[in-house]
Amino acid sequence: MTDRQDQFRTIPSARACPDQVGVDDARSMDLAVGGQALIEGVMMRSPRYLAMAVRTPDKRIVIRKKTFKSVVRSLPFLNIPVLRGGVHLIETMGLGIDALMFSADQAVSEDRVEGKKSSKRDTALMWLTVGFSFVLSLGLFFYLPIILTDLVVPKEHGSLAWNAVDGLIRVVLFVAYLWGVSKLPDMGRVFQYHGAEHKSIHAFENGSSLDAAGGRPWTTLHPRCGTSFLFFVMLISIIVFSFLGRPETIGDRLQRLAFVPVIGGLAYEAIKLSGKFGRAWFVKPAIWPGLMLQKITTSEPDDDQLSVAMAALRAVLTPEADDFRERVYYDLPDVAASGGTPAAEGGVS
Repeated sequence: MTDRQDQFRTIPSARACPDQVGVDDARSMDLAVGGQALIEGVMMRSPRYLAMAVRTPDKRIVIRKKTFKSVVRSLPFLNIPVLRGGVHLIETMGLGIDALMFSADQAVSEDRVEGKKSSKRDTALMWLTVGFSFVLSLGLFFYLPIILTDLVVPKEHGSLAWNAVDGLIRVVLFVAYLWGVSKLPDMGRVFQYHGAEHKSIHAFENGSSLDAAGGRPWTTLHPRCGTSFLFFVMLISIIVFSFLGRPETIGDRLQRLAFVPVIGGLAYEAIKLSGKFGRAWFVKPAIWPGLMLQKITTSEPDDDQLSVAMAALRAVLTPEADDFRERVYYDLPDVAASGGTPAAEGGVS
């Protein structure tokens, strides 16, 4: 097997050999960045780049950076409210699966071949898993509440009462699901990386240094989080479904499922507005429940986890040459800052 030190180029980090102009430019343009927690890592995304940073078993940070251009930017006719939300969700799902597969490979395997691509079988299994999870989620959060509400609300009650109970049951199931998942041993570190992702974005948005020290003081809660998005889905579904009345037939129930993309698109717009006007007094009550739910899905990270998130963030903020497409490399900020040459010495980030 090839030794890990020969598999990737080792380059100084953006902090050690700073392209501070790139970071300052991004801040001056109010550049939107977002992310996702991975297995022992974090994915960050900007309008131009996408980067996955993962802590390897030998304690280094491996980064995979590539260009990114949203379908909505490539096809402007898709960039209309509500519709763009559905497009972004599908796009994000695809990017997230690719990032998770990369992080699983890097975080677990001691020996691997540079540039190794996931097999078609692994990719197919991952998509099947996602498809199954999606169907299970629809059953758990949309169809099961209908069945339970029918058992609770008598026939003579109107549709308003029925939909209110249906929505309440859906929210309770959602919170119970998040709480249950948070108790799984393997999810603990993922939630810490989720917290590191949020702290890093807060540091960028508030002008702090893009390292562990700069991210440490900030909260692990962020209004643009996927957890808040899912809460908005629950909330908006109550409003939308109230216009559909009480579902009496199979067709009525399937009609509700048909409205799921619309609800997702509306939730996306709500998240965008909450991120933009999150500090306004009239918006805070709407985003508060989602922030409270993030107390379940995020945990306080340690400095090593913050360093991983910051490495991914610096990568997507650092400009590249026009012909840049993709590269994989090690981020070694501590050694680079001290002027060492760790590639031959097995330096650790």
